[in-house]
Parts: sequence; C-alpha cells; structure tokens
Amino acid sequence: MKQSNELQIDNEVTPADEARVVSGLLAFNEARIGPADERPVKFVARDSVGAVVGGILGHTRWRWMYIAKLWVDESARGQGLGTRLMEAAEDLARSRGCTDVSLDTFDYQARPFYEKLGYELFGTLEGYPPGSRQYYLRKRL
Repeated sequence: MKQSNELQIDNEVTPADEARVVSGLLAFNEARIGPADERPVKFVARDSVGAVVGGILGHTRWRWMYIAKLWVDESARGQGLGTRLMEAAEDLARSRGCTDVSLDTFDYQARPFYEKLGYELFGTLEGYPPGSRQYYLRKRL
C-alpha cells in the first residue's frame, strides 16, 4: 500500500477542527442507525441561599440517557438529594422516549447507591485508574 506524504497528524486542533470530526462521525453513525436526537440533561440542586449543592449532567441520544456526572456536596448528602436528581433525570429521559440509562462509577464512588435505584452492573474495567476499577451500569426504564 502506497503511503501519501501529503497526510499528516496534527495535535493543534481548533474548535472548528473538533466540530468537523464530531459532525463527520455523527453523519457516519446516523446514516446507519438513524438520527441521534442528542440533547443535554442538566439539573442542579440549590440550597436556601441559592448555592449549588448538587447536580447531574448527561445527555440523551438514540433513545438512551447517559449520566456523565452526579455530584452532591457533603453538606447535602444523606437527605435523598442524589435520588431526587436521578429521578428527575430518568423522568426527563422517559419524556424523550428513552428506553434505558447507562452510567459509570469508580469503585470508591457510588455503585451501591445506583444499584439501590435499580441499576445493574454490565462491565468492569480493572486497573482504571491504576489500583482501582471503573464499573459500568445500566437500567431499563
């Protein structure tokens, strides 16, 4: 196979370059499995003075919701806030026609919390980060 000298790898990536990669991959995927209909999932919880004490971030895409981040401040833990944030996100996912939710968590984080909410383990990545592991969970809505 002949290699072109005109192609080069560049780690100087502009926002426009990044957008081109994302749009190219999305077009490739959507041609095969249909529209992604990707939309953000964003909720925060505020205390009595309006300070953010928790939140959940993710997205819905191809009728699934992915929870990327869930955080509850130490001062607000143990009061059901994490559960309320997850319920709000799951309700939003259902309203968007999602059938499932996926997320990941490290072994020192919240696996038992998610399992109490009905999430099931489907994968484990050993050694990530080194000396630890990452769990992958899902829930059918």
